[in-house]
Amino acid sequence: MKLSASFTDLAALMQAEIDAGEKAVTAAVKDAGIALRDDWRNQITRAGLGPRVARTIRSATYPKGRDSLNAAAMVWSRAPAIVEAHNTGPLIRSADGFWLAIPTEAAGKSRRGGHITPLEWEQRTGLRLRFIYRRTGPSLLIAEARINKGGRAVRSRSKTGRNVASVPIFLLVPQVRLRKRLDLEKPARAALAALPAAIVRRWSRIT
Repeated sequence: MKLSASFTDLAALMQAEIDAGEKAVTAAVKDAGIALRDDWRNQITRAGLGPRVARTIRSATYPKGRDSLNAAAMVWSRAPAIVEAHNTGPLIRSADGFWLAIPTEAAGKSRRGGHITPLEWEQRTGLRLRFIYRRTGPSLLIAEARINKGGRAVRSRSKTGRNVASVPIFLLVPQVRLRKRLDLEKPARAALAALPAAIVRRWSRIT
């Protein structure tokens, strides 16, 4: 029996195998990136950080617009400071080295969204905050105010001072540790470990 194969056929077979490999690698990498993106989004939602923060998680596959044996996926957040803070649980200190002002319910919310600051609170209410130092527990910023039906401290309109009390508006602490709510590394490591097998499965289906 005489066997023969032309170099043209061999080159075509090799090219077909390379093409299949490029498709398999790119598809598997893209699927892994999307799965990791969805895992991170689900974690953020379950942690109570809200759908807006969850939607900041994005994924992309490179190179754009073509298959490659060197394909890579990138998963990232458009709000990295927020996501990383809840992923690591950092110790937060005041930028000026003094106190962190944590608003109580009586302080209300900032008009810009998020936590209100002592300066904004004074400007909004027209009331002055007074510092109360405590040896045990957090120190306080208090105001002589009336509590309205919504639970917020407001200026009293009474000339007699009726219903006015010394109301804690802010708790003052030197530092606070943010609770770790996320574990983004674990699913990332799992996705990386599962990638070779996913590429092989894809490749075998193509060929």
